[in-house]
This record gives sequence, structure tokens and C-alpha cells, in this order.
Amino acid sequence: MVLRVYNTLSRRKEVFEPLAKYRVKMFVCGPTVYDYSHLGHARTYIGYDIIAKYLRFKGYSLFYIMNITDIDDKIIDRAREEKRDPLDLAREFEKYFHEDMRCLGIDSVNLYARASEHIDELIKQIQILLDKGFAYITENGIYYDVTKFEDYGKLSNQRSEELIIHRIELDPTKRNPGDFSLWKAYKPHEPYWESPWGRGRPGWHIEDTAITLTYFGNQYDIHGGAVELIFPHHEAEIAQAEATTGVKPFVKYWIHTGILYIDGKKMSKSLGNFITVREALRKYRKEELRFFMASTLYRSPIDFKEEKLEQSRRSLETLKNSIFNFESLDEVEDLREEDEALKKRFKDAEKKIIEAMDDDFNTPIALSHIFEFSKELNRFSNERGKINRDVKKEILEGFRNLLSIFGIEEQKKKLEEDSLNKIIEEIIQIRQELRARRDYELADRIRARLKDLGIILEDTGKGVKWRFKS
Repeated sequence: MVLRVYNTLSRRKEVFEPLAKYRVKMFVCGPTVYDYSHLGHARTYIGYDIIAKYLRFKGYSLFYIMNITDIDDKIIDRAREEKRDPLDLAREFEKYFHEDMRCLGIDSVNLYARASEHIDELIKQIQILLDKGFAYITENGIYYDVTKFEDYGKLSNQRSEELIIHRIELDPTKRNPGDFSLWKAYKPHEPYWESPWGRGRPGWHIEDTAITLTYFGNQYDIHGGAVELIFPHHEAEIAQAEATTGVKPFVKYWIHTGILYIDGKKMSKSLGNFITVREALRKYRKEELRFFMASTLYRSPIDFKEEKLEQSRRSLETLKNSIFNFESLDEVEDLREEDEALKKRFKDAEKKIIEAMDDDFNTPIALSHIFEFSKELNRFSNERGKINRDVKKEILEGFRNLLSIFGIEEQKKKLEEDSLNKIIEEIIQIRQELRARRDYELADRIRARLKDLGIILEDTGKGVKWRFKS
């Protein structure tokens, strides 16, 4: 089966053929750390986490980098409002970002690269662009001259005259309205670094190409980010990198995630529908958020609605229960015809799931096949009280490997804990009914047996409390 991905650059699905065959280099634009991460971040980073997990599932050796923008106008403005050092503020919100990513189960990134730790690389690239005539110096800093790069606009599919009318940065010292900053001259009370052109700080676009050229070289396989970044950010990256190295294409596959809406409206603090990752995780588990995000194709718009999250919660419970019921089946040595038939159905389902993921990471279709097979598991568990040990092990391991792509990992322990708690509560209720009927002998036998199993019951004035023996 061949993996095909939708390439924003060519506007079509292409066969995925990494530059180094089995080794894949992927870069995704990370956050500007001046505030808490929101659901738009979650949508994007869960999407690429699933893509990364699937690439590794396919056997690729993936090196996945995400940058951290810790120098930016937004950070400086927020720090000024709070009368704080900008880099200290950035470190604080970077810490919160990493906490949020861990809570969402996003663990596929190999390297988080801070802009502030790549100043030397930034300066070297800017100097090359100056030497080649793609950049120029003004009293306010250094700008990239977009008229010097003939391919400017090829990613966003806009003509040069259309791009020029977009005022990226207002500055009367620029040659052209569409030129973007590479280096910003020092202003009082702002962070700065020494450079051949005096004190200053880098522009936003240059950090990504300086980082990727450092770790990946002149070309790499996948560049990801939200669709809103295509212009001007990703367009600027192409112009910077290809002008610096002379190598085209800078990135082989451009992959973008769609916009997240809240009840049909774009998320905005002014509309009062701004939801942080932390707020969402107080109400929903990470698996539910991940499942909800994966229920829509990564490059399509997604509408965050409470009822859809509740549906995701119910769907996950159904899935987990089917796995638990199957895992609870008695194991036998005999290999029966029905066991072999279930194994074949799993292999068929596995093939369909992989085919869906090979079709541009089509998670909604893949999840539909996962649920179809979970119904098969449930049906088998209800009709059969036992299964061949090896078949059971093979199906469980294979199914869990597929679920791990979506971050639905090792639900077994949680299921066991939940089920055990419910069973214990039921036994306690039965014991209480026996005591009410004055059948103390049987009630005491239940208590003694539970103690042998490591479960201690304590009769209190407020009812029975229980705990595991320490």
C-alpha cells in the first residue's frame, strides 16, 4: 500500500516519497508563547501528532522538529502590559505549552527549537541574503525584497501584484509594501542581540528557515502548520530558504491543517468563544478531544460543538467496552473455525484502516473501520465464552497498535480499574442487603474473602468505605 498526501504546493495528492527513502524530516510551526494554548493549537498539533505516529507505524524513521517563537511583537507587547521581561514571560508560557501538549498526549516531537537559541544561524542567513541582493538595510532594520524572488506567491497561488497589496508590515522605509522584515533595529526596553548591523532582534519568518537549514539542510520532506500561515509566513519561508541555498524545492510536501470554529464561528476573545486547552481538559479527557479532532480530516474545517464532544465520549466508551469484553474472554489452546474467522476479519479491517490512512491520513474513514471491527469484537464476545490464546493475543496487540496511532493508547488499565471499582461496589451492595436480611454469616464470608483479595471494608456511620490493602 502506497501513502499519498495532499501537497498544498501542487494542490493535489501525491505519492509520498521521502528524499532519503526511509528517513523523514518534518517541521511544524510552533506557538508564539505569550498566552495559554487554545483549541486551535490543539487541533493543529493533534493532527500532526497523528501524522507523525502513522509515519512511524509505517516504518519511517521520523525526525520531527517544532519551533518555539520566544521573540515576537506579541510577546513584547504582553510583557510591557505586565511590566515583565519578555524572555521571562516567554519561558513561563512555553512551560504551560509543554504541559498542555503532554496532557493532550502529544509526544511525537523530537526537538523543540527556540528562536532565541538560533540567533547566530539567523544572522548568517540574513547576511547571505544581503550578499545575494535579496535583502536591504534601512534605518529600521533589514527587509526581504519580494520583487527579487520570481517564485513569490507559488504556495498561496497568488500573482505577485496580488501579494504586493497585502501590507505585511507598515514601514515607510521599505522599498515595496509587501517586503517583510528579517531583522528589526533595536528599540528601548526591547530584547536585543548584537549583530553586524547593530543591536536588534530577528523578524518572525526568518527563525523557521534558520532552524530547518541548521538541522535538515537545504531540503526536507514535510512542512506543516495551520492553513492561516500559508501567506505570508510560509510564502516568506520559501523565498528566504530558496534564495539562500539556490535549491528548489525547499520543502517537498506542504501539509496544512484546517480552521477550527466554535459553534460555527471563528474562535475569538472578542466573541467570547475563546477556549484554552486547559479549559477543555477540565471537561473532557484527552482521548475524547483527540477522537473528536480525528473525526474530521486534518485539512478540513472543524466545528467544535458540545454535542459533538458528547458523541465522541459515548463512541469511545463503546469502543473501550468492546475491547474490555473481548479481553475478558477465557483462553483455550484449541484453534477453532470461529477463531480463525475472527482473525481474518481483523486482518481485513486492519487493511482497510491502513488504506484509509494511506489516503492522505484520512482519519474519519479509518475510525469508521475501527468501529466496524469493534462491533465484530463485541458480537464475538457476546456469542462466545472463549477464544484461542494466540488469536486473542494477536488481535489485541494489532488492534492496540492501530489505536495508538490516534493516541487511544492502553485503555486496558483504565478499563480494568473502572470495571473493578464497579464490581466492588456491587459486591458491597449485595453484602449490605445480606446484612439487612440478618444473614451475617454470608456477609462476613464476603468481607473475609475480599480481605484475602486485598480489599479492606470499613463499616462506618456514613456507610461502607473500602480501600486496597497497602
